[in-house]
Amino acid sequence: MYSIIVRTQLKPGNRERFLAAMLENAQASVREESGCLVFDVIEDRETPDCFHLYEVYRDEQALAAHKETPHYQASRQIVTPLIESQSVTRADVLGLNPER
Repeated sequence: MYSIIVRTQLKPGNRERFLAAMLENAQASVREESGCLVFDVIEDRETPDCFHLYEVYRDEQALAAHKETPHYQASRQIVTPLIESQSVTRADVLGLNPER
């Protein structure tokens, strides 16, 4: 399995617009994409306007397919202007909670 962990620092005052678009994208990803196993949206408690996305895919091809979906593309149009900075960690998943 393949994972990306995306750290997103928003421009101040954009929390609600970001969450509206990103939560919809996350739900659609898990619901509609067989290759998307996990898509968690996490809000940092210590850094205002900072979010982490934890996404797990069957493989890198499933992530590539995710980026072609209408829900991903729609969310990017909304969230891209809201972002101050973003970084991505790419990782292999060695264990996943089977009760998820």
